[in-house]
Amino acid sequence: MFKVNTDYESSLKHFRLALIDCNPCTLSSVEIQFHIAHLYETQQKYHFAKEAYEQLLQTENLPAQVKATVLQQLGWMHHNVDLLGDKATKESYAIQYLQKSLEADPNSGLSWYFLGRCYSSIGKVQDAFISYRQSIDKSEASADTWCSIGVLYQQQNQPMDALQAYICAVQLDHGHAAAWMDLGTLYESCNQPQDAIKCYLNATRGKNCSNTSSLAGRIKFLQASKAHHPKTEPVLGLSQTPMLQQSLPVHMIHSSQVDGLSSPAERKRTSSPTKHLEQLRANKDHLNPAQKLMLEQLESQFVLMQQVFHKGQSSHMSGSNDEQPPFSTGPAQYLQAASVGIQKQTGHRTLPSNLVTQGAALNHISSHIATSGGQQGINLTKESKPSGNRSLVPEISRHAGDTPNGCVIAKGLSNHVQQLIAEPVCSPNHGDCTSPDLLISDSPQISATVIGKVSEKTSNNHPPVHTKTDNSVTSSHSSMISTTTSSTKSTAQTVTHSVIGLNSPQNNVHKVNREELENLQSSTKTNLPIISLKSGPQIIPSMSVSIYSSSTEVLKACRNLGKNGLSNSRIFFEKCPPPRPPTSPYPPLPKDKLNPPTPSIYLENKRDAFFPPLHQFCTNPKNPVTVIRGLAGALKLDLGLFSTKTLVEANNEHVVEVRTQLLQPADENWDPTGTKKIWRCESNRSHTTIAKYAQYQASSFQESLREENEKRMQHKECSDNESTSSDFSGKRRKGPFKTIKFGTNIDLSDDKKWKLQLHELTKLPAFVRVVSAGNLLSHLGHTILGMNTVQLYMKVPGSRTPGHQENNNFCSVNINIGPGDCEWFVVPEDYWGVLNDFCEKNNLNFLMSSWWPNLEELYEANVPVYRFIQRPGDLVWINAGTVHWVQAVGWCNNIAWNVGPLTACQYKLAVERYEWNKLQNVKSLVPMVHLSWNMARNIKVSDPRLFEMIKYCLLKILKQCQTLREALIAAGKEIIWHGRTNDEPAHYCNICEVEVFDLLFVTNESNSQKTYIVHCQDCARKTSGNLDNFVVLEQYKMEDLIQVYEQFTLAPSISSSSS
Repeated sequence: MFKVNTDYESSLKHFRLALIDCNPCTLSSVEIQFHIAHLYETQQKYHFAKEAYEQLLQTENLPAQVKATVLQQLGWMHHNVDLLGDKATKESYAIQYLQKSLEADPNSGLSWYFLGRCYSSIGKVQDAFISYRQSIDKSEASADTWCSIGVLYQQQNQPMDALQAYICAVQLDHGHAAAWMDLGTLYESCNQPQDAIKCYLNATRGKNCSNTSSLAGRIKFLQASKAHHPKTEPVLGLSQTPMLQQSLPVHMIHSSQVDGLSSPAERKRTSSPTKHLEQLRANKDHLNPAQKLMLEQLESQFVLMQQVFHKGQSSHMSGSNDEQPPFSTGPAQYLQAASVGIQKQTGHRTLPSNLVTQGAALNHISSHIATSGGQQGINLTKESKPSGNRSLVPEISRHAGDTPNGCVIAKGLSNHVQQLIAEPVCSPNHGDCTSPDLLISDSPQISATVIGKVSEKTSNNHPPVHTKTDNSVTSSHSSMISTTTSSTKSTAQTVTHSVIGLNSPQNNVHKVNREELENLQSSTKTNLPIISLKSGPQIIPSMSVSIYSSSTEVLKACRNLGKNGLSNSRIFFEKCPPPRPPTSPYPPLPKDKLNPPTPSIYLENKRDAFFPPLHQFCTNPKNPVTVIRGLAGALKLDLGLFSTKTLVEANNEHVVEVRTQLLQPADENWDPTGTKKIWRCESNRSHTTIAKYAQYQASSFQESLREENEKRMQHKECSDNESTSSDFSGKRRKGPFKTIKFGTNIDLSDDKKWKLQLHELTKLPAFVRVVSAGNLLSHLGHTILGMNTVQLYMKVPGSRTPGHQENNNFCSVNINIGPGDCEWFVVPEDYWGVLNDFCEKNNLNFLMSSWWPNLEELYEANVPVYRFIQRPGDLVWINAGTVHWVQAVGWCNNIAWNVGPLTACQYKLAVERYEWNKLQNVKSLVPMVHLSWNMARNIKVSDPRLFEMIKYCLLKILKQCQTLREALIAAGKEIIWHGRTNDEPAHYCNICEVEVFDLLFVTNESNSQKTYIVHCQDCARKTSGNLDNFVVLEQYKMEDLIQVYEQFTLAPSISSSSS
């Protein structure tokens, strides 16, 4: 599912989990390895992909279909990726790989098509044409194949045949932008600008046209040229007739032929150019001059075609490659093949008209293997440059695809064929996409009816968003891996009927209940009883122990629990359901309340900054954001220490992470072509130094001054022009957009390098300091860069920090150094569920993706948005859980860090996000279990709500540690004392990235090498069923944990003192 939704990082993580899992799986190990390799390719990590593919080929007894697909991918990748060598070498390897792929699977129409593309790119036209013909014979007709055939005809100066091929392409896919562009080019080269304009317009309406602006310019040029030049006779001699569905100038095809292309009764006898020639000969005496001219051209071309046909046949039969006749098969046969392909295509009434379904025809790996490189989404190569007047048309990078998000689901097929179009990457001179299509087919053994029953039953017990279990059912429907045991980590205590995975016997899937679930577990149970799926509350009644129980009572309640199964490590509070995105607050706010004033405090002196009510105001949950105006002036902070000039003088070679972005209006986000507003906010990452970025920042400012002067001169000459402000006036809403660079995440944690800067920040009030006793993050005992350390941001106008909540919902502090301003957009924490829904609708991950909200959509959903300007010296306090996004108005630097106020609200939101991250398979940067134990050691808590929450977390972990310990001992597994060093960070599972506390599962090899690669007990159990390959290291003595638990008591309430 993650792969289909283009969340490649999450997909890669889950496939790795599946690969190390020793439980039964619907995907074989080699199929999982293929998915991992293809994910590397999709993410443009080509060397990793190549290495993974080649390693897969070394596997013994590799299934023929997997081998064919791997070779196919390697061939296509060598054809497209410049990083893999020079052109001649790449094409040679590509052809070799594709030929080997066809040896393993001779019926793969896709491999034949790719081979044709390779031959075409090196000028072997005859071989290319033969390969395309084989592709059509072996699989259903493809718009891409016919478009490529048209290009070959066009290169051979056969415009009539090229026209026929392009017609076939757009018949198969009316939104095929590349075919429309090439058809427009053909008409333009044949002196038919009006028809070319119509084709270019159709190309701009294509679903995946990426060069709308270039086409628009070409259309304007042709319209202007047509107005200034007299009308001439078209080279093709085609008269104006009504156009096909998508305004196609089909002048050379009779109306009955056009009907035949879309009528099932006529498809088998679709008219060819030969038959059209016969019709013109039969009516020779009644033709108009234009038709007579066309008859003459068809007759001469037919004679030439027959000569070429016989010459090509003899040349091909003799095996000679010295001469390359244009084609060995006439265009009439190809038009007939196209009609058969159209019949096949339109025969699937349940499929979208623009979907090329190759699952059955290509016989691709039926048990979930992904056959990448499908014929949708494949771009044209240099071969798309025809002879003649093509040089008049600007070189255009082409994308041919199906949907904006690159995903099409063919619901009508019984095996649930799904097509994923990876984001294409095209080189300037090639239209080739480096990531072709992907076909994923579900296992035929799993009945859609059975899965439907399971889904229905599951949804009746728990809403899908509550648990991983529902997602695992969906994953099985999408041929992804359901990791049943991992779901118990976060949901086993509340879910009793909905735990189901693909490793369950399929004949029992439709009637899963507690009794049968236990039977399923017992069928795979080993001697080690620590990974039972029985849920926690059934083992320990919620009232058996409480936070007011002594440690002795807690340990007594845990005794012998390991024999009945181990509860999960969920630290969420008693009787609370699993976390989920909140619904929109009710009643909705009136429209006039959707732009609330931003809470602001104006400071005049140092006393105001240290006034206790300021702390209370900022941490009040009713205030999602607070702007403290004039803070730097009131405290006499030397902001010059953070200026670009001082930074360069201090550490000019310090590393800067750079994000390359598009300069856009602050309240809008457009796609790169400027045609529509979107939520996705992409930026490319690179690295530089402070010195180099400072040069860029300065040159950007100089360039802006120069542009302002030019605009000012133009304004004097033409006083009625629009405003020439450097800001966006609101009228310029579309691209092309200028590219800018944003210097972000500059680490200032080193107190030796940045001693003066960090010392200056100690002047701040305690509640906003980087380090203070009242800051939860100061009790972690180790560094989390950017959270309990300072980070710097260097900006030019338009630099964007996309929408997000802070890590684990902690508060944040941001000070603008200047000299320019920043514009902020803020949404209260209550509405994050609404923004999460918007992200899902836009195929984005709320936690991991980069997104920039559409304000109009937020207002329509009654979401309030605080909007304000942060000036130099202003401090912005973002409260716990607040959603925000920021754009620089001018040239400025900012410094920022996180703080954790000692409040029940902050702790509750942090734990909620900690548990939600588990459900979403996202790593929590703040280890809440580790932090809670350190808080119990270091802090006296007088707030009863905060005390109860921390104590409950300690209780849950104490029970967990004791139960796991007894289970390991009962199974005869030795626990080795390891201890902890000072400032040692918390540990996370190397596989699933959940926090691992106290008992660390480390592989024997890692332990002997003292690298200590940690696993959680779930992932260790998946890797080695009886844990033979693992040692268990203990970091805390049980007596020490008991002592901390006993000594953490509610402190007497005292009156708040000045912070």
